[in-house]
Amino acid sequence: MAAGQSLVSLHAPNPVQDAYAKLAANAMVPVTDVVNASSAGPTALPAIGGDQLAPDSLAPAALDPQSEVDVQNLTKAVDIGAQLAKKASVLQQALAGGAPEAALVGGAAYVLPTVGRFTSGFGGRWGVFHYGIDLANAIGTPIYAVTDGVVEESGPASGFGMWVVLKHPDGTHSVYGHINRSLVTVGQKVKAGQEIAEMGNRGQSTGPHLHFEIWAPDGTKINPLPWLAAHGIKIDTAGAGNGPGD
Repeated sequence: MAAGQSLVSLHAPNPVQDAYAKLAANAMVPVTDVVNASSAGPTALPAIGGDQLAPDSLAPAALDPQSEVDVQNLTKAVDIGAQLAKKASVLQQALAGGAPEAALVGGAAYVLPTVGRFTSGFGGRWGVFHYGIDLANAIGTPIYAVTDGVVEESGPASGFGMWVVLKHPDGTHSVYGHINRSLVTVGQKVKAGQEIAEMGNRGQSTGPHLHFEIWAPDGTKINPLPWLAAHGIKIDTAGAGNGPGD
């Protein structure tokens, strides 16, 4: 400090030298606030655990009511789309074998059993009772399972010449008479729209046609027309009374 002061007084007459002298004097003053570099590292902070976080401030904000409604509607739309796609797939499978018409009722497919002209209905005819409907076409016309089922009869049958009888999951039976050829065997599982036989003219018949019957689970023979209609299949009956029958 004394040396610094001596330096200043030595050069005081000269203004420039006086300024440098003051700088030199200041440089000699001891500094007490300097932080040692080896001990001046960053201050350590306490670790933050999960229990120290503010859940409400960091968690995603809840959806507003309108957004929740939109999400619910979108979910419903996706579900409906999936259901429609499944139904379309079932109908496509039912029509894949060539069935002319198909409908979906209660998740099950039903088809028009053959292509043909309606010639006879359910009821009294020619002094006897006719327990089915007749659809006329050429010999060999494909006949399809009206819905899923299991083959109970396949082969010769009195009056029908040959027939196929299917039992369906609800206990109902469908009967296909006067066939020319059966394509299924007893015990075989069949799907709606699967070809099971060919139209023929066997047995007591006045020409090639399919005689189609429906038996209720208790064995009662019922009118196939309203049964088919209830399952989405409607038949044009305009040609009744004209054409082959039995």
